[in-house]
Amino acid sequence: PLVSTFIVPKLRESVQSVLDNALKGTETSNYELEFRTKSNEIRYLLVNATTRRDAENNIVGVVGVAQDVTETKRNDRAMSAMARELRQLVDKANAPIFGIDVHGKVNEWNEKTAEITGFSKEEAFGYPLVSTFI
Repeated sequence: PLVSTFIVPKLRESVQSVLDNALKGTETSNYELEFRTKSNEIRYLLVNATTRRDAENNIVGVVGVAQDVTETKRNDRAMSAMARELRQLVDKANAPIFGIDVHGKVNEWNEKTAEITGFSKEEAFGYPLVSTFI
C-alpha cells in the first residue's frame, strides 16, 4: 500500500484522491506532498500523476513523476523566517523608521514613528509623506 506506507498521515486522503482521480482519467499536475523515506526522513515532492493507458486506451494504472523540492522548501522557510525577524526589528526599533515609494507615499512606518507622530501605520500608509506629515 503505497499511500499508507510512504505518505504522511495528514496527506494520505488527499494523495489517495489524486491517485484515484488519475485512475479515472483525471490527471494532476504540480501536487506538493510530504514523503517519508525508509530512514523516516521527510522529503517534499512536487508530483504529476498521469493516467497510464494500454494500446486500446484502457486505463491500466498511474504514472507518477516527482521532483524533490526539499531544499527549495527549506530555503523558502529560512527566507520567510529571516523576513519575519527583519520586520520585527524594524517594527520594534527604538528609533523612528519610515519609508516612501517612488511617488513619495508612505510605505513603511514603524511603531516608534507612530508613537512620535500619533499616526498609526494604517493611517499613514499610502499618504504623501511631505504634504501630509511634514
